[in-house]
Amino acid sequence: MAVDRRSGFEAVFLDPVGQSVQQRWADAAMTVGFEELPPVSAFPVIPGRRWGPGLWWSATTGRHVAAGSNAMRTQLMVLDRHPHVTGLAGRPVRLLWREERGGRVRSWVPQLFARYRDGTGLLADCPNHMEAGGDRAVKAAEAVSAACEEIGWAYRRLAPLDDVPAANLKWLAGYRHPRNAGRPGLMPAVVEAFARPRPLIEGVEAAGDPIEVLPVVFHALWQGQVTADLEAPLHERVLVGPAGWSGPGPGTAGGVR
Repeated sequence: MAVDRRSGFEAVFLDPVGQSVQQRWADAAMTVGFEELPPVSAFPVIPGRRWGPGLWWSATTGRHVAAGSNAMRTQLMVLDRHPHVTGLAGRPVRLLWREERGGRVRSWVPQLFARYRDGTGLLADCPNHMEAGGDRAVKAAEAVSAACEEIGWAYRRLAPLDDVPAANLKWLAGYRHPRNAGRPGLMPAVVEAFARPRPLIEGVEAAGDPIEVLPVVFHALWQGQVTADLEAPLHERVLVGPAGWSGPGPGTAGGVR
């Protein structure tokens, strides 16, 4: 679908008191903190689906983020763990544009927004399979990509994670809250225990009582203070090493950017 670049892109979002605002996209992108905004429209509830809209507590922001599907929640986990992500929001902006032929106004609401440490942003959709949404989603992706490219941002349709890394990420996410860092001094002991790669259980026992230490190790894995291959199932003999160690594999799941 050809976009009429002369008309430009427009952004629609809710201001802090809930009023709808329409603004030139390039201006909004530079001045609006989309990561602070509520959804511009509600996530749809689809009868028969096993998982509907909900909230994800973000370890990055300390706030809840609206999520519309299980696939989106998984991508929120990936981004929430990403060291360069500083903000997250669900559906905070609607993009408007005109078709080049006929001038018909089109719109799309990307499911997810992430703010990076350098100030740039990511708009993303989280299909449960890459063909989801059909031709309309493909055409919208082309337009939103063009809008993001104009301002130095990115748009992506994020591919679903495979079952094993998704399950590992979900497990580690259960330990994302800072309370799992343990008592003072325990996290440094855990990091020291895995200063060289070793099986998980050996490092845990070296750091102290497994009942106390295991949650701290999982929190450290979530934060990236220690590393394991999340493409393989987590178990007590999985190799865990220091941050940045690439020996067992990629050490992350579904990395973005």
